[in-house]
Amino acid sequence: MLIRITQPQPEGAVLNGRPWPKEGETADVPTAQGAHLVASGVAEPADRPAPRGKRRPAKEEGSDA
Repeated sequence: MLIRITQPQPEGAVLNGRPWPKEGETADVPTAQGAHLVASGVAEPADRPAPRGKRRPAKEEGSDA
């Protein structure tokens, strides 16, 4: 299963004997492991579009900001 990492891990963390991928990078892992990582919130299926950064909040009406 191809997953995209959504949460950084502490320095030195490993995934299947390799350094943990950086946020936004993909990794190919066994399906059960990928499902667990997705359910845990640290990854998402890589078939979804990658996020393009954080969305800015909408301006409040009457605000110059």
